[in-house]
Amino acid sequence: MEIVLGIESSCDETAAALVTGDRTVLAQRIASQDEAHRPYGGVVPEIAARAHAEKLSPLIEAVLEDAGMKLGDVDAIAATAGPGLIGGVMVGLVTAKALAMASDRPLLAINHLEGHALSARLSDASLGFPFLLLLVSGGHCQLLLVEGAGRYRRLATTIDDALGEAFDKTAKLLGLGYPGGPAVEALASEGDPGAVKLPRPLLGRAEPHFSFAGLKSAVLRAKQSGEHRDADIAASFQQAAIDCLIDRTRRAIAVAGPVEALVVAGGVAANQAIRNALETLADETQLRFVAPPLALCTDNAAMIAWAGVERLRMGQDDPLDFVARPRWPLDPDAVAVRGAGVKA
Repeated sequence: MEIVLGIESSCDETAAALVTGDRTVLAQRIASQDEAHRPYGGVVPEIAARAHAEKLSPLIEAVLEDAGMKLGDVDAIAATAGPGLIGGVMVGLVTAKALAMASDRPLLAINHLEGHALSARLSDASLGFPFLLLLVSGGHCQLLLVEGAGRYRRLATTIDDALGEAFDKTAKLLGLGYPGGPAVEALASEGDPGAVKLPRPLLGRAEPHFSFAGLKSAVLRAKQSGEHRDADIAASFQQAAIDCLIDRTRRAIAVAGPVEALVVAGGVAANQAIRNALETLADETQLRFVAPPLALCTDNAAMIAWAGVERLRMGQDDPLDFVARPRWPLDPDAVAVRGAGVKA
């Protein structure tokens, strides 16, 4: 049975985990940086990189101790090698290279987005390929046909901002602080989702791409007008975002071909209202709906370790001179979308 040590350091969570080939998480530790970044209303890359450098080695030692194991007991070292804040990515990848060299174990340089994409297979052993994935995180909003580990076909992307960015911006406009997503969701539960008229960008368009920049601007105007309660703005924003997600995902289902299930993953997938709406869509389209547990939605090392297990089983590993990547699309052959920029 494979045992993989996973390392995650792509943004503001420092994490290490040990995962087995039978989907057992032997141990996992996560060090949050929320308090360090909260005064700035968002992640400061330099602060994040320093925190990763300080916290990662003790976390790895603690995870091994929690599992009653030594480094030599693991079969491979998997680490996020991109995309993400390059300083943090480099800390995790260099650490993984050193551990792989010291233990004479394979290095697995994992795409952070692949970690999210395969996280549902860690939590659900019955999920097979292919499946349709809605990947919604702080920096990405995409619809992908997942045909296997390392085999992704992008059906849609955002042409401007990711949904996670829109949640964070809305939180900042409403004075809710950082992290923004959970704060907006909590406030939205106290508001009327029909109280504020907000746009639904690209609703009804044939291609399933996303756009959230206009929605962010509309939230700003609603706040500046002084005519609405903050709870109503939050609820109306969340409902507009859900309407866009459902419409765009419905279109992707129509063009994807036969799939095993509709899967949602990424940090924004922790939003319960979004989960409920997607589950309803899956029922309507006669698809199985799969969402990882909340602990696997936000950045974590268990999903990186599991992606390592999947790749190890395919006989893959990476050289010790693998270079960290700030940008790393899952489907490098996807046609560029006008306005989508480097995050496509």
